[in-house]
Amino acid sequence: MQMLFLKVAFFLLGLILFTSCASITADIDPPKVSLESFRSLPSEGGAPRFEIKLRVINPNKEALDIVGISYSIALLDKELISGVTSEVPRIAGYSEGVVTLGARLQLFEVLRLLASVGTSASQELAYRFSAKIDFSGFVPTQRVEETGEITLN
Repeated sequence: MQMLFLKVAFFLLGLILFTSCASITADIDPPKVSLESFRSLPSEGGAPRFEIKLRVINPNKEALDIVGISYSIALLDKELISGVTSEVPRIAGYSEGVVTLGARLQLFEVLRLLASVGTSASQELAYRFSAKIDFSGFVPTQRVEETGEITLN
């Protein structure tokens, strides 16, 4: 009888711990990310480099304590630019901040893109910006993706 009581007590304790940990994870809205600026930097080692500034809007009452961001920019499903950063400012609740990213152009993908654009009769280029934003603590990773088309004249 005592063994059954201990099993039930441990089960209830585990259940309480599990539900309390599940309630700790914040239910946050994903941040809104937009392109602030994009500029070319002096080349180091041959590959073109860029500085990308993203405006990150925090639509939540809790501050965003971002540990790191990984991102990529693709045209016609060819990933041309990608990078990571861990230098992200803390963004207070209901505010916005600018995150500066360094990026390198992937030359082989540029060549593939130029080959596919040359054979395509389309005047539109589909683009995709993807970012994975990791937070400290119990806040789950957020993924942000923006897609659209650029029309060539």
